[in-house]
Amino acid sequence: MQRRLTQFFQSRVGRALSTFFTPGPRMIDELECVASVALAILLAHTIGAKSVAWAAFTGFVLMRGHVAQTLLRGLLRIVGTAVGAGAALLIVPYAVRSLPMASLAAAVMGAIGLYGMLTAKRAYAWLLLGLTFELILLDTLEHPALDTLAFAQTRLLEVLAGTAACVGVSLISTLTVRRRWPAPPAVPAQRIGWHRDAARHAAQAGVTLALLPPLHALFGIPQLAQASVTVMTVMIVPVARLGRSGLAPVSKRLWHRALGCIGGGALAAAVLVVAHGSAPVLIAGTCLGVAIGRHIENAGGRVPYLGLQFTLAILVTLVPDSYAEVAIRPALERLTSIFIGMALIEPVLLVWHFASRRMPAAAS
Repeated sequence: MQRRLTQFFQSRVGRALSTFFTPGPRMIDELECVASVALAILLAHTIGAKSVAWAAFTGFVLMRGHVAQTLLRGLLRIVGTAVGAGAALLIVPYAVRSLPMASLAAAVMGAIGLYGMLTAKRAYAWLLLGLTFELILLDTLEHPALDTLAFAQTRLLEVLAGTAACVGVSLISTLTVRRRWPAPPAVPAQRIGWHRDAARHAAQAGVTLALLPPLHALFGIPQLAQASVTVMTVMIVPVARLGRSGLAPVSKRLWHRALGCIGGGALAAAVLVVAHGSAPVLIAGTCLGVAIGRHIENAGGRVPYLGLQFTLAILVTLVPDSYAEVAIRPALERLTSIFIGMALIEPVLLVWHFASRRMPAAAS
């Protein structure tokens, strides 16, 4: 296993990092992401957002090579977040009254969001609908006294801060450096419509999400909202690759997510030790980690998802809600929750995989 890991990083990640300082569209994209994340953090603190890391991650994932693409993605994230928050305001106050209701709500809303992500033209909005609902539900279970309305509002504020930062940076870049180094054209989104395999896949995610409320009730595990994000995002697989079981493609994404989080977490831990609470060092480490993660993501081939997870680990660890109260415990709790989500989804997929082998093939 150790030899395999060494070969993987030398052949894939090593080659990606060797081109880190090469001018061109790839470098511009990475600098755009660094600037967007830094501005998103500043805006989130300015407007009083509670989860600054979520604003920073928004500023990262929205970035595309042209401002029109970035703006569309930002609008979809805002719409999805707003609808998910609205659904949470209506459902969560009743769902948290009993454990079965909480599990049912987590399963249904998560499955709806993932199915829309897999099949709808405006897929990104559907994903954010499900994610926002899960985040509010699980945070409310963890903090029963939480003001659901105030929490939904701050989630929207965080997304708005990240979106504004990303669109602003993208606009400046489009009007300046992108004229010399344009990005490759984006692939237009397609609507798939009803798809049996996608529905089954979304239901599997729903079953896994339903396990999170009882897991919290039994063990009091903090930050389980990050586990819900893991469950939904690792299940995002092209419908054409699902077949009768999504075990193989999802397991590969889990492997890349684990590697990315370990790598990003290791770098983030080193920065935390060096920073010793210094905000400038933490911010510098965040910018470096974002640049490295995006560079790996842009390498193509098998490693893009690894790079995204590397950046996620950097942001959840190095971007505190307040630089005046930097603590490693919340960061470790968030990283632990990510790995809990990975540990939960695999058994669900395995059970279905072996069960489906005993089922007759359905007529197409």
